[in-house]
Amino acid sequence: MIAGEASGDMHGAALLRELKKENSSFEFFGVGGDKMQSEGLNLLYHMKDLAFLGFAEVIKHLPFIRRVQNRLIDFVQRENIRTVVLIDYPGFNLRMAAKFKKSGIRVIYYIAPQIWAWGFNRIHKIRKYVDRMLVVFPFEEEIYQKYGVPSDYTGHPLIDRINAHNFISREEFCSNLGIDPAKKILALFPGSRVQEIKAILPAISVAAEKLRKELDIVPVVVSPAHIDEKIYKDIVPGFDLITAKNENYDLLYHSHFGIIKSGTSTLEASVIGNPFLVVYATSPLTYFIGKQLVKIKNLAMANIIAGENVVKEIIQEQLTSENVYSETKSVFFNTEEYERIKKGLRVIREKLGQGGASRSAAKIISRLIDAGE
Repeated sequence: MIAGEASGDMHGAALLRELKKENSSFEFFGVGGDKMQSEGLNLLYHMKDLAFLGFAEVIKHLPFIRRVQNRLIDFVQRENIRTVVLIDYPGFNLRMAAKFKKSGIRVIYYIAPQIWAWGFNRIHKIRKYVDRMLVVFPFEEEIYQKYGVPSDYTGHPLIDRINAHNFISREEFCSNLGIDPAKKILALFPGSRVQEIKAILPAISVAAEKLRKELDIVPVVVSPAHIDEKIYKDIVPGFDLITAKNENYDLLYHSHFGIIKSGTSTLEASVIGNPFLVVYATSPLTYFIGKQLVKIKNLAMANIIAGENVVKEIIQEQLTSENVYSETKSVFFNTEEYERIKKGLRVIREKLGQGGASRSAAKIISRLIDAGE
């Protein structure tokens, strides 16, 4: 199994739990994070070793990436592993799919590459190298099947994860952070990688500080489990930021509004139903190349699923503290706009399915292994 990002580690861990229920004799090896390891994945590499963001970073680390790829191929051949499950992370995993398939290994892909957004020509490689595609959005199944890729719609695993989360009370949450429960909370999600945080946190923290003074609200930054919290003080040394360590869901649930980096967290906020603003910035080179490849008008997955602009997006050169400040303020106490966004988020949640994605995916994978397909 190979997952290379925080969201993939989360979904991979849920899949591992269900696979063990299907067959207790399964053994798991590969690339993942702490969550997958805790569910029984024997790590060959930790995903933090592969946390490269953008084209320039990937090129810089190509020798290391090739060493990782070669070791993974050598390992599955030596141990006679017959099935590989790739989870999201298409830049790395599609290359691995080709290498595994050429070695005669069954390739199952969970959480499909978003070819409908960019790089549609990858469909030909996918058809050639992927034996089964397990998709999490309903419209994806039709796309892959149309082009001859056997696929199944599982629903989105976030539904199960959020439904199963034991949300703590507002009083307990605020007490843990040392904040006044009577004040409204502004949730800041600058990303799960150091490069993302460096690109996004300065603008949103300046805006948040201005909003704190003007509106008497409490900004709180979510800190992923694998990030050293002192990085926030290093990036914005002038601010005394309150951080919530690995408390994404409780922060979203108890906050009034969020400023969230484009990615999985926007789906989490949509499912929980917390209105938010989407922000994103990367290196100029990465953004330029990406802009040539992307074929859709929106970057935020929430807007893509909705088919309309439910939430505002502030991207790249538009990501300034002033823009973030003005957009956030325009919604924070605007009841009509706030309710419009909440209504749109309810529609998005409905489109993500009723739950059971990890269980469905595990049953399909187990069946394919048992049948030797």
